[in-house]
Amino acid sequence: MAAPEWIVRPSRKAPRYAQGGENRTMPPAQPRLAKDGPGDPDFSLIAGGPLYQLFRRARLTTEGMDLAPRRVIAVILITWAPLMLLAALQGGLFSAGHGTPLIKDVGYHLRFLVVAPLLIIAEGIVHRRLRPIVGQFTARGLVRAHEADRFAAIVHRAENLRNSVLAEILLLGVVYAVGVLFTLRRYLGMGAAGWFALPSGGLSPAGYWLLFVSLPLLQFLLLRWYFRLFIWARFLWSVSKLDLDLNATHPDKAAGLGFLGGSVTAFLLLAAAHGTLFAGMMADRILFGGAKLPDFKIDVLEGALIVLVVFVGPLMLWVPKLAPVKRSGLRDFGALGQSYVREFRDKWFTDAPTGEPLLGSGDIQSLADLGNSYSSAAQMRLAPIQLAGLVAFLAAFLAPMVPLLLTMMSLEAVISRFVKIVF
Repeated sequence: MAAPEWIVRPSRKAPRYAQGGENRTMPPAQPRLAKDGPGDPDFSLIAGGPLYQLFRRARLTTEGMDLAPRRVIAVILITWAPLMLLAALQGGLFSAGHGTPLIKDVGYHLRFLVVAPLLIIAEGIVHRRLRPIVGQFTARGLVRAHEADRFAAIVHRAENLRNSVLAEILLLGVVYAVGVLFTLRRYLGMGAAGWFALPSGGLSPAGYWLLFVSLPLLQFLLLRWYFRLFIWARFLWSVSKLDLDLNATHPDKAAGLGFLGGSVTAFLLLAAAHGTLFAGMMADRILFGGAKLPDFKIDVLEGALIVLVVFVGPLMLWVPKLAPVKRSGLRDFGALGQSYVREFRDKWFTDAPTGEPLLGSGDIQSLADLGNSYSSAAQMRLAPIQLAGLVAFLAAFLAPMVPLLLTMMSLEAVISRFVKIVF
């Protein structure tokens, strides 16, 4: 018996796909959503909200999230520069009694000179990387025609949440509420133990600026990012509930959703920012608290797990959607394969045809194509996450901690060991 026509050569009929245990004919690709409509597939997770509008009015950003150097300079001038000036005026820049002078307080320099700028620069990168990712749902025809309105509504809800004035006011309220209840008490309890305190006790002008301006602004930027990640996770979860055109044999090994893995690398600077926060905390304890780098093994492991859950976890929301697609694909191709190999065996081994050469037969190529299709379904991932993206993300988180190795050995020793390994 000859091989099925759809295996030997491309069929003129509409292709079929596997999803949720059903085989259906793919509908015609729906038109792209209007670029100025509520369901704009160019949705940005970043370009919206009161702070964004403030930056626009102050000419610190554009619609495309450009001018990042201006925003970085502005944040440094608000958070770090006043601390240096006020600490110098009160004599706490190079000397702080029994405490650590500001010039040596590594943690604060890392917070305001590295972490805050990274949080600002990451906005432009995430803006440019996630916009086309969202657009891929419609560009690839994954959203069926009858789900176009629901998809547009999902994007519209995400836009409204991103632009929420109330949300950012609440975030700011949380920052100051926590600051007054916990941070202020902790610093007042330290007495005259640092550059942020007066010799007679109480907070210095630099200390007040730290607790009521610098730290709240940094904490607000962090919480604002977590709020954006909540919007992103909510968007992905809502889209995963739609009737999407997914195929277990898609070459990206993620049923056609492999493009979502690009979101992991879009967040690399945010991983580095969190790694820098950990590095600053560890540096202060090592340099001034007598701790050793190996003491933080559990802390680093916990920190890595937390950032993975926060930034990569939203992609795991696709598991309930992709698992049945893979099961359906394996089941359908398994049944098709069983039928085909049985007919192949009967034709070529039981009743070998006369006059039909085996060499060059389309049956052999069709058998190989069917095997490749089944292998693609078997190798399909249950979440659109790639190992390379995870490795890059963890490397970005751990990179700021690498200089702390110098607290265990000298730079000369590190170079010497490297030279011995290489040469």
